[in-house]
Amino acid sequence: MRTIEAERVVDAPPEAVWTVLTDFAAYPEWNPFIPRIEGDLREGARLRVRVEPPGSRGATFRPEVQVVRPPRQLAWLGRLVVPHLFDGRHEFRLVPLADGERTRFVQRETFGGLLVPVLLDGEAIRRGFEAMNRRLAERAEGTVTTEG
Repeated sequence: MRTIEAERVVDAPPEAVWTVLTDFAAYPEWNPFIPRIEGDLREGARLRVRVEPPGSRGATFRPEVQVVRPPRQLAWLGRLVVPHLFDGRHEFRLVPLADGERTRFVQRETFGGLLVPVLLDGEAIRRGFEAMNRRLAERAEGTVTTEG
């Protein structure tokens, strides 16, 4: 098992961050790491997700949504062909900070399976997480500034 994680404090409440995170149709406008997600946001649904880690080969996969808890958590599980070959559990957590106006946004993926040592470019994934987190924060903060 290998876990990669990146987090960022966003100057917006969890509800504003959740709105940006779950507006899949807008991903091509702002998301450099996951430029496309298609499908229904409900537990048990299959999504079609395109990831493009910086400097690495992109991939499209069809994970199953495992957790949808607005505005706190979204998680899915993706697999390469069969279980335990190359599995990835991707999770987004939105943690409200004490003031209620800021959010700790955590993006994490736990990889497991026989091909992880061969296929995983952990550094590219981490850079992709950081780029996405930065752009998500900018978008959520811009929404709050515009509305408030």
